[in-house]
Amino acid sequence: QVQLVESGGGLVQAGESLRLSCKASGSIFEINTMGWYRQAPGKQRELVATHITRGTKENYADSVKGRFAISRDDGTNTVYLQMNSLKPEDTAVYYCNVDVIDRALGYRRVEYWGQGTQVTVSS
Repeated sequence: QVQLVESGGGLVQAGESLRLSCKASGSIFEINTMGWYRQAPGKQRELVATHITRGTKENYADSVKGRFAISRDDGTNTVYLQMNSLKPEDTAVYYCNVDVIDRALGYRRVEYWGQGTQVTVSS
């Protein structure tokens, strides 16, 4: 099994910054993708940013392009989300997501979610 530990959420004012981190551990053979999603009250969970291992490709939601940056430390299997110029509409629970080859599950491709971390941006 794979465990994800998130940290870095909190309450900030509009225009300020936060950095989220998510460390993956456990029976990881290979990581395909690491990323962040968010869910605001009454809304569906949406993609924020993802980092695909092959090709080192990054994807961002249009609403965060130019303000957020995703990065990875492959040595520690940690993914970060640097969030700058935060807006009240960024308020949500942010979830880490990893897509891995899990050696404990017969080297199957499996997706895991973190427990979520609250980000609140006041105006």
